Amino acid sequence: MNMKRKLKYHHLGIPTDKPIPGEIYLSDYKVHHYGYEKSEYGIEWMRYEKDCKLPEIVKTLPHVAFEVDDIYEAIKGKHVIIEPNSPSEGNLVAFIEENGAPIEFIQTKK
Repeated sequence: MNMKRKLKYHHLGIPTDKPIPGEIYLSDYKVHHYGYEKSEYGIEWMRYEKDCKLPEIVKTLPHVAFEVDDIYEAIKGKHVIIEPNSPSEGNLVAFIEENGAPIEFIQTKK
């Protein structure tokens, strides 16, 4: 990705093992998430089922997410740990590992 292009902060995902009332379940990924829509700063709590197949680094470390115009351009040449996929309508996401941390890119349909 051309680093001269500014990244637009989207959210901070934090793993938890505690259920949160009102969390949303993504059955295809075996992930519960809560808080993004309610947080002024985009804090999102992520709870993973035991048989969730996402990489351990994503399930155990917080991740920062950025909106991008072109997800394929954003991940080009990077260490991709989750290929582009669509967890919800209108969103395309992918994860890379950068300096030992998971980073999420989100492309939204406008």
